[in-house]
Amino acid sequence: MKAGTPHKPFSMIREFYLADWFTLANAVCGTGAIFSIMTYLELRDVRHVYFACSLVFAALIFDVLDGRIARWRQQTSILGRELDSLADIISFGVAPAIIGYGCGMQGLYDRVVLAFFVACGVSRLARYNVTAEALSEGTGKVKYFEGTPIPTSIILVVLLAIAAWFGALRQDLWFGEITLAGFKLHPLVLTFALSGSLMISRFRIPKP
Repeated sequence: MKAGTPHKPFSMIREFYLADWFTLANAVCGTGAIFSIMTYLELRDVRHVYFACSLVFAALIFDVLDGRIARWRQQTSILGRELDSLADIISFGVAPAIIGYGCGMQGLYDRVVLAFFVACGVSRLARYNVTAEALSEGTGKVKYFEGTPIPTSIILVVLLAIAAWFGALRQDLWFGEITLAGFKLHPLVLTFALSGSLMISRFRIPKP
């Protein structure tokens, strides 16, 4: 800050549009999901798995609403786009990976796959941000996605919520575990590998 420049508290917050507050709610829900699964790891109370999965679903609702509100009010900004990407990587990248870990995907290979999934999500969002203008072909509206959008990871979260409902967590995780070279792999984690791979693919998916 230059000498003599008055300090303006909360000046950045004043630049937020209504849609940006919904984007922040998305990020808060994703963070809450991480806290919930950490609580499950400590207490072993399956309700916290349900809380975590529910919060990711709530994040998805806020993610849908922020886009609709931005279009309705015709208020978009570079700040809003960056906020949206950062919120999405928390709620639909890091949170699902942590939920997977908490549910029992804790072997070395599992952690590699979960880290790969998050890296794919980050890469997918970065690619979208730098190519959105080109993909819109000057119309201001992106006509299609390249690769599956990161919120599709909600499918993984629903799968884990169902597993929790049937008691298929930790040592009872569906499809069991495999030991390779002394390290464990839970085959169910390969759903995260598939999801991540689809995110960074070149498949064109029409945007509604």
